[in-house]
Amino acid sequence: IGLAAPQIGILKRIFVMDCSYKEAEPDPMIFVNPEIIWASTDCRKYEEGCLSIPDIFVELERPYSVTVQHYDLEGKIRKITLEGLESICAQHEIDHLNGKLFIDYLGPIKRGLITKKMKKLKRELNRN
Repeated sequence: IGLAAPQIGILKRIFVMDCSYKEAEPDPMIFVNPEIIWASTDCRKYEEGCLSIPDIFVELERPYSVTVQHYDLEGKIRKITLEGLESICAQHEIDHLNGKLFIDYLGPIKRGLITKKMKKLKRELNRN
């Protein structure tokens, strides 16, 4: 539902997301140089996964609402308040732009288990 430019080798502070339901019309949003300028104290748990760490899903707690300041494709500054899944997705993608992965929020034991699993997967892929 979201993709940050660095995930595909483009070192720019840009991400796209589309949290519309499968039956709905696509509604992609593009964020250039985004920054969270406000986050609610109300937090919710969501199960997150990531293309960078395939087949791993972890429940994380994040602010339910955030306001993101960003530029649009015409260079105009915008502010948007997002809630629920859109808020979680934006926070996740902005983390990518800041060099952070969702597993960085985990404790050392759980993060270590996931890292070990990913190293094993990488070794298996390299053998093939």
